[in-house]
Amino acid sequence: MFHVLFSILIISCKEHKGKTDGTNANPIDSAAIAKITSEVVFTDYLPLKDKPIKIYYHVPANANKLTPILFVFHGTDRNAKFSRDLLIAHSDRLKFIIIAPEFSDQDYPGADGYNLGNMFVDGDNPSTSTMKNEEIWTFSVIEPIFNFMKVKIGSTVNSFDIFGHSAGGQFAHRYLLFKPSAKLNKLVAAASGWYTMFDNSIDFPYGTKKSSAEFSSYNNLFNKKIFIIVGDKDTDPNSADLRHNEIVDKQGLNRFTRAQYFYSKSREKATKMAGSYNWKYYSLKDVTHDFAATSAAGVNLLYQ
Repeated sequence: MFHVLFSILIISCKEHKGKTDGTNANPIDSAAIAKITSEVVFTDYLPLKDKPIKIYYHVPANANKLTPILFVFHGTDRNAKFSRDLLIAHSDRLKFIIIAPEFSDQDYPGADGYNLGNMFVDGDNPSTSTMKNEEIWTFSVIEPIFNFMKVKIGSTVNSFDIFGHSAGGQFAHRYLLFKPSAKLNKLVAAASGWYTMFDNSIDFPYGTKKSSAEFSSYNNLFNKKIFIIVGDKDTDPNSADLRHNEIVDKQGLNRFTRAQYFYSKSREKATKMAGSYNWKYYSLKDVTHDFAATSAAGVNLLYQ
């Protein structure tokens, strides 16, 4: 029903034009920032100071203080350097800055520590007594990283964009849900294995019941520019790390059908609330569970 033929090759060949609206100004509009590809270890967020995060970043040539910043969230491989490196050419072409934090399995273990944001002692069995203080949620370190990196590279932008693939796509859409006041501009959740639905009749992690978002209004989230994307060949029900159980399988049996389900249910929710809905869904033609393909499509949607 929602299958859209999406050609990465055609989109990638288009030229990006600099804007002067403050989101992606031309170099003449603001002071230049030096091109750099590097890494830094972040320990400046006191509540998680003992859980260092290595940040891989890239600033393209001709960047300036108003060049958009993109957070890139890795999958279960926990390889942020790989994620950054695959996007460097796109960063240079489309003029956006890459910030790719690496959440090690040692300090942010399993789905609880990463995909589910470290919100509960056991995210699959949530309760009021086992919900952790918000300051130590993995989600809570993103804005401190943003503020730290702005100073480091000399940026003055007030918001950031997000691209997440697979487990990173899970992290991305839950960040949207559980950090509604974040300085988030646009977001792409790509090829997520499964989703937390905007539904307070379903227990977390499959819905918002028993979570901090149980009684939230979602209107401001549906107003945001969000892209849900997935390869139309990402259909293997036995794919590694793909969760199956009686509850999550209601979303579908593979990443392709689950992305459609999440998008359609979110749109249905927004319609019932009589609010605006600025989300888009794209299936990527002939794409499997492939970070290179989904990230190329994702950044074109964000910055083309």
